[in-house]
Amino acid sequence: MAGLRGGSGKTVISLGITAAWKKKHYQVAPFKKGPDYIDAGWLACAADRPCYNLDTYLCENKDVHASFVKNNHSSDISLVEGNRGLFDGIDTDGRTSTAELAKLLALPVLLVIDCTKTTRTVAALLKGCMLFDPGVRIMGVVLNRVAGKRHEKKLRDNIQKFCDIPVYGSIPKLGHQDFPERHMGLVTSEEHGCSTDSIETVARVAREHIDLEKLYEDCRSFSLDKSLFPVNEKPEAQPAPVSEDLWEKPVVGIIKDSAFQFYYPDNIEALVAAGAEIRYISPLKQKTIPRVDAIYMGGGFPETHAPELSANVEFKTALRKLADEGLPIYAECGGFIFLGDSICIDGREYAMAGILPVSFGFEKRPVGHGYTRVKVTGENPFYPLGHVIKGHEFRYSSVLKIDCSPGDMAFSMERGKGIKDKKDGFCRNNVFATYTHIHALGTPFWADSLVRRALAFKKEQVI
Repeated sequence: MAGLRGGSGKTVISLGITAAWKKKHYQVAPFKKGPDYIDAGWLACAADRPCYNLDTYLCENKDVHASFVKNNHSSDISLVEGNRGLFDGIDTDGRTSTAELAKLLALPVLLVIDCTKTTRTVAALLKGCMLFDPGVRIMGVVLNRVAGKRHEKKLRDNIQKFCDIPVYGSIPKLGHQDFPERHMGLVTSEEHGCSTDSIETVARVAREHIDLEKLYEDCRSFSLDKSLFPVNEKPEAQPAPVSEDLWEKPVVGIIKDSAFQFYYPDNIEALVAAGAEIRYISPLKQKTIPRVDAIYMGGGFPETHAPELSANVEFKTALRKLADEGLPIYAECGGFIFLGDSICIDGREYAMAGILPVSFGFEKRPVGHGYTRVKVTGENPFYPLGHVIKGHEFRYSSVLKIDCSPGDMAFSMERGKGIKDKKDGFCRNNVFATYTHIHALGTPFWADSLVRRALAFKKEQVI
């Protein structure tokens, strides 16, 4: 699923097709191209199975391809939602684009076109995309935001005359009440009050306006051409887990609820593969912290839950105590904010855990948004010196005040903004906090490092 630009409507249409196929009892394996947690969360809801991110910047091509093959298990069809425009990448060669991913995975492209206030020009744009890269197979289109039957007929006539490819559907203009937008995209499925109703709404739209049977059969016909599949490489041997003995299996607590829900499934699976037992924890619902040997705190939107997080004094006190005892804590973005002293929202300050001396504010525009590349230049519990890590950051939070020395920062930013002065990775004792999100397939030693630290902490407690 691709568009000519971001905001063309491909996310809602991808959700509608996925949910409608699921209603027809097809098992749909969903994927999201690029470093996006929100769209992936909605696709997971629509398919009722995990959605995996495929990113050729964060990960090697072979690992992206292997992830796609592995996570297709027991599915009838896969749907990969692209991002931005079809050919938009990080350079003029289109590297990291949706088009390049489609070629890597040998998948046909269904193009979603926003037809607002245009008719014949749609055919010109579509024809240009068809000719731009012969290696990309555009199998058809879905017309979006169509004004009416007359508008639709003109669009179809022009596409038939100049492009001669199928139009699988025509979607009228829809309201925004079902998927309100915030920050970088849609509101997370965890926060949306009626996510089930919203999924049902877009499924109904897809059933009413898209020829789902023809689309499914055409995808199936395309996949039967064996020459279109890449040659499968011999899978690499999986590394042995850090801890294989059940009695010494360390427990990694993952902070996960509607305030903190930005986790790649691959990251959690990597921790399990490294020998960890996973235990989910919520500072919105729990006053105490169960026995854990390390904590992984992902991103999210703690600012929308600031009063509740601030009021849970018992949880924050318990977390501070564990940090003082040397518990390994790894935090990304929203998790970093929760470890800080406070966040200021609309002039009001909310106390956070107080583990790191940082105060945060929030801006109306993104402060950091895009891919990052960092070099490990400072001592820390999780990354070897000199290593280069690819990640991404997207945030509206800003650092208002921070008490740190240059030695507290583990990362030097080669690309991206970071925390302060092109530095990131604030480290105190066994606590590590960063604005850079990593993907475990692209940073494979991360999970082992976290589990090793957890195992060491567990053994220290026994002694």
